[in-house]
Amino acid sequence: MAKKIMIVDDEESLIELVTAVLEQEGYEVIAAMNGEEALEKLKTVKPDLILLDMMMPGMSGREVCERIRKDPKTKDLKVAFITVAKFSETGRDVLKKMNVLDYITKPFENEDLVVRVKKLVG
Repeated sequence: MAKKIMIVDDEESLIELVTAVLEQEGYEVIAAMNGEEALEKLKTVKPDLILLDMMMPGMSGREVCERIRKDPKTKDLKVAFITVAKFSETGRDVLKKMNVLDYITKPFENEDLVVRVKKLVG
């Protein structure tokens, strides 16, 4: 059974890249262009990992993560941020509190993405 990875990003090119890279590794990829769409899809699918862009128009990745954590059905899902931001120590503490397992800095190497995803979901 293929592990499901949800990618949430407002950049279509990034979604395409991540989808291509992860499908090649045998993962099933669910794409959402924004937070609303991601939360809607989470009502019917349970991904093994959510790769969440921090900076999106409308609902930020942080807001999406907070909503995921508030819902008893999704609160235990694994979340990793994909972001152009570099986190300070304070930022890392916030991520820990939000139970975010990792953050992947854009631009990333495809191999690095695969290694991190494998580490998080096996």
